[in-house]
Amino acid sequence: MTVLIDPPRWPGRGRLWSHLVSDVSLAELHAFAEMLGAPARGFDRDHYDVPSERYASALALGAVPVPSRELVARLTGAGLRRPKRRGISGTRPAG
Repeated sequence: MTVLIDPPRWPGRGRLWSHLVSDVSLAELHAFAEMLGAPARGFDRDHYDVPSERYASALALGAVPVPSRELVARLTGAGLRRPKRRGISGTRPAG
């Protein structure tokens, strides 16, 4: 199992967040997130958003801490990266 987590430094909704990914498969990621107790609503295309309060628990379960750039590089290298597409945010592109 290779689940990676970056440091909780991404602000949102009054908290700091980490990103939890697998560089093996989304099935592995979902199984780990379930063990962590991460809600399904925390899944966003290719990662789970994990609040800083759960960072230590993720490490205790075996997540490997890596810098954010390495997390993205390994996710991309595994072919699991799913970037946001333009116009998905609910607003239409100008034009």
